[in-house]
Amino acid sequence: MPVDEVKVFSGNAVPALSKEICSYLGVPLGDATVSGFSDGETKVKINDNVRGADVFLINSTAPPVNDNLMELLILIDAARRASARRITAVIPYYGYARQDRKDRPRVPVTAKLVANLITAAGADRVLTLDLHAGQIQAFFDIPVDHLYAAPVLVDYFRKRGFENLSVVAPDTGGVTRARAFAKRLDADLVIIDKRRPSPNEAEIMNVVGDVGGRHALIVDDMVDTGGTLVQAAQALLDHGAAAVSASCTHPILSGSAVAKVDSSSLEEVVVCNTISIDESKMSKRIKVLSVAALLGEAIRRIHNEDSVSSLFV
Repeated sequence: MPVDEVKVFSGNAVPALSKEICSYLGVPLGDATVSGFSDGETKVKINDNVRGADVFLINSTAPPVNDNLMELLILIDAARRASARRITAVIPYYGYARQDRKDRPRVPVTAKLVANLITAAGADRVLTLDLHAGQIQAFFDIPVDHLYAAPVLVDYFRKRGFENLSVVAPDTGGVTRARAFAKRLDADLVIIDKRRPSPNEAEIMNVVGDVGGRHALIVDDMVDTGGTLVQAAQALLDHGAAAVSASCTHPILSGSAVAKVDSSSLEEVVVCNTISIDESKMSKRIKVLSVAALLGEAIRRIHNEDSVSSLFV
């Protein structure tokens, strides 16, 4: 299949990542106008011919979540109406993923609603990274390629060469992710028992495992307000950890998260560029790694109808 049939377009959520992906693929970033009308409506126009093309549309549904989601949906609709052969929604960060179940009366399952919207807009498949809950893949009635940033993050920490390392799951829901990191880094596994009295509030209850005199590495899928991360770091130090670092794929960093990180005892917080970080929010303690090669390779394999499964690890 000729490479010129690949068309990659980007919304406004992660323009730098989109350009990196195109550089990896050796194709130009497609020409699309994604802006807004004076009343706040989203305006999209694809300026390149996409008839019969394999189209990949990149946009994280990151803050401002609703604006970026609408950009993605309208891009999909525009490509479908322009007779694209196949449309893949590339969503480095899938927003609304924490609303993935009906845990109280009269609440929505918004992660499923968003999946329905993406499908209804005309996407043929989805490529995403580190979903907050793996079962969200089943919310789609189209194929989903769910990648993990672990190879990028693990490679970084392996090169750091920490001795006496303990990998820490910040809650029971993150045990599987932390166990995978611990296995690859030949480290011990520690679990934090956490109680959350209300959304975006967490109370650290207990540390399960030995961190005495060890370097603790907290592994999570995202850092939002930073409250859980900072409390977990302090709990580990209180239990004798020599130092604490953290690894989070998606740097939402809402509210005063960066200030909390700066004033915390964390040595380093390593994140990925699935969400664009405003320069004003950057901190010397935050290290950003690129997932462009990972996503670019997945796009190449999807286009060539090759297996993507080797990238799932």
